[in-house]
Amino acid sequence: MNGSQHVKSVCMDEAEIERALTRIAHQILETNHGADNLALVGIVTRGDTLAKVLRDEIEHIEGKTIPFGHLDISFYRDDYMTHLAPEVHGTHIPFDINGKDVILVDDVLYTGRTIRAALDALMDMGRPSTVQLAVLVDRGHRELPIRADYVGKNVPSAANENVRTFLKEVDGRSEVEILDGDSTSGADAPSSEGE
Repeated sequence: MNGSQHVKSVCMDEAEIERALTRIAHQILETNHGADNLALVGIVTRGDTLAKVLRDEIEHIEGKTIPFGHLDISFYRDDYMTHLAPEVHGTHIPFDINGKDVILVDDVLYTGRTIRAALDALMDMGRPSTVQLAVLVDRGHRELPIRADYVGKNVPSAANENVRTFLKEVDGRSEVEILDGDSTSGADAPSSEGE
C-alpha cells in the first residue's frame, strides 16, 4: 500500500464477511439445486481463501465433499506484457471441470479484467456446464460486460479509491477497507484490490 493512502472506511468487518459468505453458500446451493455437480475454483490470492471457506460451508450444509481448486491467472492477464516479473502462484485444479457447475470465486470485482482472464484460463482446461461468479465485494466501474452471480456486498467507490480485502487466514485479520485514492490504479494496483 502506498504511504499516501489512508483508510477512508471499513465497509465490512469479520462478522459481516462471515455472514456474507454463509449467505452466498446458501444461494449457491439454492440456485444449483444442491451440491451434486458443484466445484469451487478460487482466483489466487484472496479468491482461493474465500473459495475454501465457501467449500467448507457448503460441505457442512450438504454433508458431501465438494471439488476445490485454485487458479493463477498471471499469464492470462491482458496487461501481462507490462509486468516484467509477474508473481506466479501456480494453478491446482485436481478434478475434471468438464460438465461441472464451476463457482469461480474472487474477493473484489472491479473492471472485470481479472474475471475475463480467469474464464480464459478455465476454458483452456475444459468445458464446464456453467461458470458462475461469486465475489465478496462488487465495487462497480466495469470495463467489460461481466457481472457476479453472488455478491457479498456492493460497495460503491470512486474509481481512484482502492478497495482492499484482508482475510484472517492470510493477513491475520478480516475486513474490507476503502482507501483514499492515490496514484496506485490499474496495472499498478495491489492484487487484493480486484480488477
